Amino acid sequence: MDVLSLLGQGFAVALQPINLLLVFVGALVGTIIGMLPGVGPINAIAILIPITFALGLPAESSIILFAGIYYGSQYGNSISSILLNVPGTASSVVTTFDGYPMAQQGRAGPALAMSAIASFFGGTLSIFFLIFFAPLLSKLAIKFGPAEYFVLMIFAFTALSSLTEGNTLKALASAVFGLILATVGLEPQGTTVRFTFGQLKLYDGLDFVVLVIGFYAVSEVLNILSETQVGGEVRKLTGRVMISMKELTSSFWVMLRSSISGFLIGVMPGAGATIATFIAYSTEKQIVDRENTFGKGDIRGVAAPEAANNSAAVGAFIPMLSLGVPGSGTTAVILATLLSYGITPGPLLMQNNPKIFWGLAASMYVGNLMLLILNLPFVGLFAKILLVPRWVLMPIVATLSFVGVYSVNNSPFDILLMTGFGLLGLIMRKMGFPLAPVILGLVLGELMEVNLRRALNYSNGDWSTFFQGPIVLVLWAFTLISLILPFVLKQLTQRAKPGKLQGE
Repeated sequence: MDVLSLLGQGFAVALQPINLLLVFVGALVGTIIGMLPGVGPINAIAILIPITFALGLPAESSIILFAGIYYGSQYGNSISSILLNVPGTASSVVTTFDGYPMAQQGRAGPALAMSAIASFFGGTLSIFFLIFFAPLLSKLAIKFGPAEYFVLMIFAFTALSSLTEGNTLKALASAVFGLILATVGLEPQGTTVRFTFGQLKLYDGLDFVVLVIGFYAVSEVLNILSETQVGGEVRKLTGRVMISMKELTSSFWVMLRSSISGFLIGVMPGAGATIATFIAYSTEKQIVDRENTFGKGDIRGVAAPEAANNSAAVGAFIPMLSLGVPGSGTTAVILATLLSYGITPGPLLMQNNPKIFWGLAASMYVGNLMLLILNLPFVGLFAKILLVPRWVLMPIVATLSFVGVYSVNNSPFDILLMTGFGLLGLIMRKMGFPLAPVILGLVLGELMEVNLRRALNYSNGDWSTFFQGPIVLVLWAFTLISLILPFVLKQLTQRAKPGKLQGE
């Protein structure tokens, strides 16, 4: 009953006119951003951070907006995957396996309808899990001391680095680089100045907004303009966007299983929706694909990844809200936004700032319903956005990036810094170094250093404190598993590819 009363308070926050508007804007922007290949929710959130500060929005309203963009982008990803065979993000790659073949067969409408319904199913069910699991994890997190938090952050780095697409060693190197960037400025518990090169503007450290917009938005613009976009022909919608009752009932258990597995994977720091979709697809292939139709336009092959990726997106909020450790690159940006408001996510968040947690949870229910209403009747209108040429879109993104960064501190130095990080981000992309671990290192670097020092102070400099106690040992075990897991997942993803699945 206590949970229901708190959820009721959350709906009182979510149903405020300004927050209803922000949920709608977040869902709409997220859908559009999600369908545009290469843009992604991190870029949109990074650009909007200075705007929310300028508008004076309270913390709960900003987080409601950014969360709407995040899970809204999961809906939008499927549109370009199904109609264009170009996934908006890595998490929608699996949707192309059956979504685009359905579009080629003239069944783009049912594919898009199933995508919207499965996304709604996965998102809504995972919000229910969020409400009940996050408080339990918060109670456990109260027992965490400095040593436990330090090892937890090591686990977050290894998990995100190991499960990031590409070379694990390069991902770990990116994480270390992020930690180095976090040391710029005054040390947290002293007066020593580090790596400022005589620049007074760096005494407070690197501005998170400047770095994120540079690394993601500017480097993405440069990357897209430097490459020729490839993909299939945009398939036109024919008929109504709807599915039959038979298709819905045959996909129900697929959506249920995929939602549960997606949520559990999303809770793991760093795992994210990409891993969740591959595992869900591979699992459902083994369970329900008796006629070997997955990869040839089976609607259940659309239901599985779409339910999983939306469920994983919601699950990624649990470690961020309960432990202060982001579960994905996007939640790392949202975490930094909360820190900018002077709010530290963790076990006491629900007690000290109930508006944020329960308002966010309630807004997710409202947002998922809005997304279902938006996507079913208006998906044809959204699909036309795919025809916007890159030479029109990219200058708009670049302009918003420069205006957003300058509006934070009215500083030309920030513009130069953002441009420099944009060029560095482009080089890292070309060399195969992922950017998400860099952001995680910057966000958690100071907290990691503070907890390291506190743990050593409490133990009089005894490093064995990081290997004592059941919680610490369990976290070290998870860290080891996260380093081994990529080799297992590599086998699963190879099996999940249609050619492999069909024995070709």
